[in-house]
Amino acid sequence: MTVDPFLPQPATGPDGAAAPPYGTAPRDDAARRAELAAFLRSRRERITPEQVGLPRGARRRTPGLRREEVAHLGAVGVTWYTWLEQARDIHVSPQVLDAVARALLLDRAERSHLFALAGAVDPMPGRECTGVTRELWQLLHQLTPFPAVVQNSRFDILAYNRTYGRLLCDLDAVPEEDRNCMWLAFTHPVWRAGLGDLEATLRVMAAKFRASMAEHLAEPAWKALVARLMEASPEFREIWAQHEVLRPVSAVKVFRHPRVGALQLTATSLWTGPNPGPKLLYYTPVDEMSRERLEQLAAEPAALAAV
Repeated sequence: MTVDPFLPQPATGPDGAAAPPYGTAPRDDAARRAELAAFLRSRRERITPEQVGLPRGARRRTPGLRREEVAHLGAVGVTWYTWLEQARDIHVSPQVLDAVARALLLDRAERSHLFALAGAVDPMPGRECTGVTRELWQLLHQLTPFPAVVQNSRFDILAYNRTYGRLLCDLDAVPEEDRNCMWLAFTHPVWRAGLGDLEATLRVMAAKFRASMAEHLAEPAWKALVARLMEASPEFREIWAQHEVLRPVSAVKVFRHPRVGALQLTATSLWTGPNPGPKLLYYTPVDEMSRERLEQLAAEPAALAAV
């Protein structure tokens, strides 16, 4: 039987018997600390100094941030943070983990993963460390009436402006844990109805997602999303089994809004950090009619937008 590495695989013991479900088997402390150390290094190395307002400097050789810079941003001790990345056997308080999560601009899934690896309870489990800076929020709103959204490579929606929030559904009404473009495209009836070519869109999105996931195979948040989609969507199961891959490209997209009508928009991506990290995706109208309809959509009262 062919094994798809992009799907969560059942663990087996030495005798080939199925191991207990994830999270029920005893965790080896040394392995957990090593995984935590590797996770912290990978998150630190993806952040550029410019993202957090630090000068790059002429002699910088470290990819991303230095350890002392993370410690400074999180207001934690340099030695303490260094020991974390060295997998030392130390106890870390939830307050320190919260500070590290903010310093590393972790999103919700990454924050949960950090606390799970550390064996700690998140004091603010609903907190979103999206890495969306105040300047980026301002840019999102300045782009109105053009729809604009900040996504990570997993298609999680981290931030959006008013027009994007009304483009395919009332996004404000969608639970935060469901604000993922893959999930919405395969499961949300209103979102799906607004896509001009649903079948082609689903195939392109799944192919892009699989290409991105090649660099995140071991990350629980990615595997959990695939498992959730496999369970919820026969369409996803069929498309995913074809193993298609596709790198991101700009293209004209057609959206069908129930009140303002069809919109032809060109999608453009701007990376906010090292590719393939978070990106700002915005849509510009192809023609004057689409521009007018975007302006109409942006100007609608919130109550009407929710209909």
